[in-house]
Amino acid sequence: MASCLFQLEYFVGGSVTGLKGTGLVLEDNSRDDLRVNANGEFRFSSKVAKGDNYLVTVKTQPSNPAQTCTVHDGSGTMGKADVTSVVVKCSQAGRYAYVANQTASTISAFSIDSATGFLTPVPGSPFLSTGIAPVALAIDPNGTFLYAAYNASNTVGVFSINDATGALTVASFAIVAGASPAALAVDPTGRYLFVANSGSNTVSVFALQNGAATPVSGSPFAAGNQPAGLQTDPSGNFLYVTDFSGAVSVLAIDGATGELTRISGSPFGAGAGAAAIAMAPSGTLAYVANESAATISAYSVDTSTGALTASGTPLSTASAPRSIVVDPAGNFAYVTNVTSSGDVATYAIAPSNGALTLSSTAIAGSLPLGVAVDPSGQFVYTANQGSGSVAVFTADAATGALTAVAGSPFLAGAGARAIAID
Repeated sequence: MASCLFQLEYFVGGSVTGLKGTGLVLEDNSRDDLRVNANGEFRFSSKVAKGDNYLVTVKTQPSNPAQTCTVHDGSGTMGKADVTSVVVKCSQAGRYAYVANQTASTISAFSIDSATGFLTPVPGSPFLSTGIAPVALAIDPNGTFLYAAYNASNTVGVFSINDATGALTVASFAIVAGASPAALAVDPTGRYLFVANSGSNTVSVFALQNGAATPVSGSPFAAGNQPAGLQTDPSGNFLYVTDFSGAVSVLAIDGATGELTRISGSPFGAGAGAAAIAMAPSGTLAYVANESAATISAYSVDTSTGALTASGTPLSTASAPRSIVVDPAGNFAYVTNVTSSGDVATYAIAPSNGALTLSSTAIAGSLPLGVAVDPSGQFVYTANQGSGSVAVFTADAATGALTAVAGSPFLAGAGARAIAID
């Protein structure tokens, strides 16, 4: 009897977000070119045999406008199914800055001068909130929608962003969250919105479709005590939740449903008042700002399981670190200190092990609670609650040192609490 040997082959694909330019070309294994013209799902035409390796790279970056696209989860060994988890994220220099003004219950919007960093209010700013006391903001990866968490209303507002002007328009009814929502995150594919509910010790998850948000099955999900900060890994496989009692919960994200499952070993220890978490672009390092303990915890990240391993003892800051962000190159961490001096500190990240070394500080404003970095890494911003302002700095590419731009700080609104850059 004759026998036939069939070689199992499967497709490689994923999703592209943030694409605004033209000419993006992806490549698999240095041979299969794919031109991508729009955000959304993509798939290479050539299959890869089971057991063979695949490697997705950017062959040609987009132009008009010029953008930088990076690939996450782009390599591996082909199993017995199509690969659909590759994430390609495109970004450019920030064009608009948005500030949540907690006391005024408004959102300030500014256009950014790409050369100088100078902020100019967009027409109609500040925009009225759809709830009371906005404390957190998040923008979807395509820069189409802005989400605002209202701590006193237990809701999340949804605004569409005018691409030409940066103006905000209410896009849909407010989303009902849990008690006292304190932080927001959108996964890298733009499919899910996560809300940390500090008053109910839960995380709400919503599926996103053209700005509309629908609770996923099982939402809300249990988190730690007073969840205060959220961060997804660059591939959108895991959600990291800091809680103010001093721990980090790690939850696996089901890419098909958005449901969350606590990973083995979670929660992981942090410091008292764990207020915020930031992750390096590689996804292999994470840092937690511990406000009450006056420390920063550093971790190595297992990218396959999401587990955290503490890197030595927490770094003493002799201040009260509240917010933290890592620059797009993964060279520096910027941390706001809620102290009488109201400064923002620059920490150099050691390439060998991710250790932090304080390199410089800069005066921001009274009670700097929020920090953000431009997608190009050129500018750093702080939202200063006490002075109702936004401080803007240029970042030295070699040292990370911050220098205030002309005109900084810029007036925002009463209780400026959080900032997001589009």
